[in-house]
Amino acid sequence: MWTDGRYFLQASQQMDNNWTLMKMGLKETPSQEDWLISILPENSKVGVDPWIFAADQWKNMSKALSSAGHSLVVVQDNLIDAVWTDRPKRPSTRLRTLGLDYTGLSWQDKITTLRAKMTERKISWFVATALDEIAWLFNLRGADIEYNPVFFAYTIVGMNTIRLFVDTNRLADPALRDHLQLDSPSKPELSVQTFPYESVYAELQAVCAALGPKDKVWICDKASCALTQAIPKAHRTPIPYTPLCLSKAVKNATEVQGMKMAHIKDAVALCELFAWLEKEIPGGTVTEISAADKAEEFRSQQKDFVGLSFPTISSVGPNGAIIHYRPLPETNRTLTMNEVYLIDSGAQYVDGTTDVTRTVHFGTPSAYEKECFTFVLKGHIAVSAAVFPNGTKGHLLDSFARAALWESGLDYLHGTGHGVGCFLNVHEGPCGISYKTFADEPLEAGMIVSDEPGYYEDGSFGIRLENVVLVIPAKPKRDWVNQYHRECREVVGAELERQGRKEALEWLVRETQPIV
Repeated sequence: MWTDGRYFLQASQQMDNNWTLMKMGLKETPSQEDWLISILPENSKVGVDPWIFAADQWKNMSKALSSAGHSLVVVQDNLIDAVWTDRPKRPSTRLRTLGLDYTGLSWQDKITTLRAKMTERKISWFVATALDEIAWLFNLRGADIEYNPVFFAYTIVGMNTIRLFVDTNRLADPALRDHLQLDSPSKPELSVQTFPYESVYAELQAVCAALGPKDKVWICDKASCALTQAIPKAHRTPIPYTPLCLSKAVKNATEVQGMKMAHIKDAVALCELFAWLEKEIPGGTVTEISAADKAEEFRSQQKDFVGLSFPTISSVGPNGAIIHYRPLPETNRTLTMNEVYLIDSGAQYVDGTTDVTRTVHFGTPSAYEKECFTFVLKGHIAVSAAVFPNGTKGHLLDSFARAALWESGLDYLHGTGHGVGCFLNVHEGPCGISYKTFADEPLEAGMIVSDEPGYYEDGSFGIRLENVVLVIPAKPKRDWVNQYHRECREVVGAELERQGRKEALEWLVRETQPIV
């Protein structure tokens, strides 16, 4: 099993001897392609289910296997499905409609913007497969996937048609029909046609059959092989990130305000939690699970609370060194006055999504624990206060978070930050802050990312500090000058006035007027 540094310790503890842990990112660890090549007989075929294998994965693996004389082939009938006889039905929860007071833009305006970008690139059709992008586009939210307010759907947008593929049983809701104007569209080109979720492949084939010689179809290279390969290669324009992904990442003023309000509510809940922990821990009855439950209870009392944004990481002592630890009855530890406690938690509110990590000690931490905490805090502040030129990608800021740790020979095995959705997925692209130089988009004003450096001492403790930060334009230097002049007027001016030096005071006031 291949996994990255976030799960090395957890995987080694949870996997039995039937598994081999492949630690991604280490020089001695082969890629999946290289490992397959090393063990396959000559002229082998490797089968994959095209519906759960991304197009870019297919391209990379197929190229590598072909170079060694092997081939990657489609397996139409998933072998797991054949034996999974008690598989539950696909969830189909009620859809929530969001108004302009939460979204800032109507779905019709978003469609118009999308089509403008399609026209600019001479694209005739766009296929959307990412659930958070579809939810954002139509200003809808669901609960089909735990912690993520999305719903199972596909969308195909042309210059004059909009096709939404969902469970049609959902369409009886009058509020949803009114929101999408299914019965009375304002304009023909903004009429939403609905289709059964399962019909997307056939409909995409029909669209492609009618394409003109110069027609192009946009699809993300992370979409499934099945849908991607349904588009003839001559008409296919794969892209690493869709225009919806980019638009969604740059929050508008309404979304920014909603995210701020959500984090204020979250802060209230966390203040209540820490006050409660401080009072209850000496009694020896608080556990990792009960602390996580209490955090959820306090959050649930806040306005517009919908649910958690991910399973709470509530970890004390050595469990804190497991980066994505989740307390279970068999691992549940009691919080004490003698160990470091780390809680990484968040919530979904109708106005925004939260993600915050705090590391605390309710007794007297060791000098080493305090030193490590200080290194992490310095890194957190460095990222939060960073000023950088337009066009800067997140990986260039990653070292800001690690510098203080590096000076002492320490580091951490995860990225520093990820994009955060607005009442959407707590992890979203295309922006991030990571030591990996993957094809992330440059950070720009309006993007919201997490800032979460950490340090983990296996078998002892974990430290992580996380806030969600907003990318904003840097203040011009004149703002610094104006601030300095204002302080001069207030401090020096007050002393001049106290000493009765009127002429000098008038000069100071005149010479320190704001620069505009």
